Amino acid sequence: MVALAIMAVAATAVATAVLVEWLSPWAAAASATVLVGGIAGLVVWRTFVPLRALFRALAGTVAGYRDGDFNFGITWDRYGDLIELVDAHNELGHALREQRVALVQRELLLDTMVQNTPVGMLLLDPNRRVVLGNLAARKMMGDGRKLEGGSLDALLHDAPPAVRDAFARGGDGMFTVGDEDHEDIYHLARRMFRLNGRIHELVLLRQMTAELRRQEVQTWKKVIRVISHELNNSLAPIASLAHSGAELLRRGQHEKLPIALATIEERARHLEGFLRDYARFAKLPTPRGEPVRLPVFVEKLRTQVDFAIEGAIPDETLRFDPAQMEQAMLNLLKNAHESGSAHDAVSLAVRRVADGWRIDVLDRGSGMNESVLSNALLPFYSTKRSGTGLGLALSREIAEAHGGRIALLNRDGGGLCVSMVLPAPSQS
Repeated sequence: MVALAIMAVAATAVATAVLVEWLSPWAAAASATVLVGGIAGLVVWRTFVPLRALFRALAGTVAGYRDGDFNFGITWDRYGDLIELVDAHNELGHALREQRVALVQRELLLDTMVQNTPVGMLLLDPNRRVVLGNLAARKMMGDGRKLEGGSLDALLHDAPPAVRDAFARGGDGMFTVGDEDHEDIYHLARRMFRLNGRIHELVLLRQMTAELRRQEVQTWKKVIRVISHELNNSLAPIASLAHSGAELLRRGQHEKLPIALATIEERARHLEGFLRDYARFAKLPTPRGEPVRLPVFVEKLRTQVDFAIEGAIPDETLRFDPAQMEQAMLNLLKNAHESGSAHDAVSLAVRRVADGWRIDVLDRGSGMNESVLSNALLPFYSTKRSGTGLGLALSREIAEAHGGRIALLNRDGGGLCVSMVLPAPSQS
């Protein structure tokens, strides 16, 4: 613009000098000004009109980017400096377009995975309305109908009672739908998270019937193997000793009969105890809760098995089935003595925790590795040569029947801590 203005002034002066030969000085100056001004205006117009079009195009592309439209570009071949600006703008659009395509592809992949997973998924907004429901959720909750926009309460109104009860309890859990001949087992998981500043809930429904059936078959196979092994180990010696006793009688060697008979009795009693443990585990009755003072309960345990007491036993009254809880604690204390711990290193501690009362059985044995810790509470799992794998499993069943839980943790310095947490009376 500065160069154009200087050229215009110079051209006006030259034109005035030329025209002054035919016109008066003022007329020559006016004519030169009009002539040069017209030419300069034409040059300015031819220069800035395309620039204004370019600026409008740039503004339009920015508006398109804001609206999510990246499918266009700008062409400019006039001025070098502006070409760099246009090229940079086109590169930005190309990068945004590629990002948009990649994002769409990821969304399609995620949607395909969500829709085709066998786990039913429901995303609920703060008003408990369905934002997203995949195909599995439609099949489980809506008879194949689309669920988006509907209310969870309306879905539960038409659902089986077991489903309504599972949602009413809150948190995670398992429930069964159907009768004994045609039942399906489901696992319900619920998670809260914040989306766009608002609390949403993700509900996961997983059908576990086939998986649990396979696990049940494997468990039965293991039970049969364990029982068969134990029966063979007891019945084979009994049969052999019975035959030997008959031979001793036939030969008149009566002095050896007591030994054979005592061995038969020992194996028979072992077999009786083995079967009694299995029967007790399989037929655990519903707990009959009654008020029990903790100090009295602990002293009764000490009359049956030795252990030390860490700290003071709170003079509190809990509500549980004393016979079942006594059996559970005796199992834990006997396991502690059989862990290789020193006799006087087995101890018991009772303390108050946030959700109830915690009873710890502590020892200084060899502890457990990660594999054993993850399987120790499973029925029929045992690392002992003659173990049945029912002690810890039965204790866990008793604790859970009382609304509690059992956890195992290796202690610093060696040994194991088995914790049983029982709800406080007000939570029972």
